[in-house]
Amino acid sequence: MPALPERMQSGSPYPLGATCDGMGTNFAVFSAHAERMELCLFDPSGKREIARYDLPECTDEVWHGYLPRVRGGTLYGFRAHGPYAPEEGHRFNPNKLLLDPYARLLHGQVRWSDALHGYRVASPRADLSFDRRDSAVAMPTAVVVDEPMHWTQGNRPHTPWNETVVYETHLKGFTRNLKRIRQHERGTFIALADPYVIDYLVKLGVTAVELLPVHAFLQDRRLTEMKLRNYWGYNTLAFFAPEPAYLAEGALNEIRAAVQALHAAGIEVILDVVYNHTCEGSELGTTMSFRGLDNKSYYRLMPDNPRYCINDTGTGNTVNTAHPRVLQLVMDSLRYWVNTFHVDGFRFDLGVSLGREENGFDPNCGLFDAMRQDPVLANVKLISEPWDIGPGGYQLGNHPPGFAEWNGKFRDDLRKFWKGDSNMRGILAGRLQGSGELFDHQRRKPWASVNFLTAHDGFTLEDLVSYNDKHNLANGEDNRDGGNDNESYNYGVEGPTEDPAIRLARDRVKRAMLSTLFFSHGTPMLLGGDEFGRTQDGNNNAYCQDNEISWYDWKLATSDRGRELTDFVGRLTRLREQHPTLRAAHFLRGDTEVLPGVREVAWFDESGAEMTLETWGYTEGRLLALRRAQSYAEKRADVTLLLINATPEMHVFHLPQPGVAWRRRCDSAQPTASEVAWTEPTIEVEGRSVVLLAATVRVESP
Repeated sequence: MPALPERMQSGSPYPLGATCDGMGTNFAVFSAHAERMELCLFDPSGKREIARYDLPECTDEVWHGYLPRVRGGTLYGFRAHGPYAPEEGHRFNPNKLLLDPYARLLHGQVRWSDALHGYRVASPRADLSFDRRDSAVAMPTAVVVDEPMHWTQGNRPHTPWNETVVYETHLKGFTRNLKRIRQHERGTFIALADPYVIDYLVKLGVTAVELLPVHAFLQDRRLTEMKLRNYWGYNTLAFFAPEPAYLAEGALNEIRAAVQALHAAGIEVILDVVYNHTCEGSELGTTMSFRGLDNKSYYRLMPDNPRYCINDTGTGNTVNTAHPRVLQLVMDSLRYWVNTFHVDGFRFDLGVSLGREENGFDPNCGLFDAMRQDPVLANVKLISEPWDIGPGGYQLGNHPPGFAEWNGKFRDDLRKFWKGDSNMRGILAGRLQGSGELFDHQRRKPWASVNFLTAHDGFTLEDLVSYNDKHNLANGEDNRDGGNDNESYNYGVEGPTEDPAIRLARDRVKRAMLSTLFFSHGTPMLLGGDEFGRTQDGNNNAYCQDNEISWYDWKLATSDRGRELTDFVGRLTRLREQHPTLRAAHFLRGDTEVLPGVREVAWFDESGAEMTLETWGYTEGRLLALRRAQSYAEKRADVTLLLINATPEMHVFHLPQPGVAWRRRCDSAQPTASEVAWTEPTIEVEGRSVVLLAATVRVESP
């Protein structure tokens, strides 16, 4: 590093963060309540502080300064001076090195020490005490970034929502065990760009990968001491910087290369993002960044006692997205990932927390309004997890137009139906049609319902049909963690078995559930690995299992059973692509006749008669036929008939009138069977299976 000047120039309050112009770097950081702000520079190892400067100006609550001769690669952090008055919500402690909230790249990692706390951990006064130890030796530093952002191509897939198929996966776990990839690249963005991985996703037929958090996150002290790790990554340390472990060579261009490779194959990239809380925890947590810069602005505090954090997230703190500068931080982060890395969308963890303002959840809150009007975000996909643990924390269907939502009711209801619960036939009908009772308002479309059977949080599909109970002892919490109500069923044996009858039943139900998922209106989401039978050994909360429990076992994928199921999922995605009636762009209400005697949607029982109030009311009904029809080209209509049998026995279905030239396109009981013309008036549907018939019908002019 060249010789540094004695003092900083005034610089600019915008943009926030460290901005290098080739001749020097401008530093800007928000704090409404700080009385003084210092910039600390470190040697290339990050272990020794080599210079400290006062940021000379504060404009509109942004502290800023320009330092000539500071270029890309420089390591830095901040120290904030101000009142240490927890009872008033202030926790300034200049002994603590603070990470820039706008850091683009991190150097080093957290080394756990009591010095990371702003108070003396062992003091009887708890967080009202004050710790004078320097935390720099335990902290990572931010890196000034000046690398170019050139793209060889800028064409994003822009897949229409109603054609989208999401594949939720963990960046590391997906490729950690892929032997064909060089060892130091496994589990990184470089591995995600590997041609084998891309080809696998293309053959599977998915149109988007949704990655669990890739923002830099903290390895929790409790887990570290238990020799476990924060695997999922829902404990964000920096909203702009990627997790260093996901960069094989430490270069941001690795992310760009992965996104480019996926885009070239027509696959979008969606990031699971955590803006509802940070890794600093409760008022008894650490002081690493936001808390030390301006605790009272960045976090929601108890109105009657601001010493304490509001904990609507269950993590100890809740980010105060109602504050304009915090809202700006979230928006700047989203735009950064879109502009810099060309990501195609975001899934918002605990989205209800982001929409909760002073009087509760508000679909017209400031942050949601900002997202919906922002030109950079106008063409990306926005998905919310519509719940948290705060008051009024379940808001499924209540997000504003423009957002899709994870449909937890779809997950629960399909599990119950295929498990054999009573009184589920009518509920299943609603889920098949995009859960219109939840989403058919404000001109929203069926795609707003993100349908899933399983997700990272819970059982895999294989475990869903193999375990009645969770088996989370490996998490070190005496099996107390994780949900208890999983709506799972093991079909006679807890866990793996070689019993052919049980394996047949499990495989049948998996294929039936997958068929129901892909033939339902809405946006299907497949949990990565479900397509070949990935198991977590009954662990339904593997957040801390950065090991073989969570990593994909590609030996399963190459087994006969794994290949058969993977091929079947690929068949389902192709059928969904080929038939407009399986992915309707609008809610079908049954009031439009597409062909003579054929409405756009109609329901039948196994006798071929239309469902009545009496048959809908039969609580033990587990047989159902759904006919859909839709014009899709000049004088052409797509007609499909879905036949569902959730009983263990085979049943004969009478095909409804008027008759058309049906072809049997899929039978989940016979996953490798070829499609055939079906001219008989009846068809046998095996137990625990789904049959899809389809026809292309000429539409005669009136």
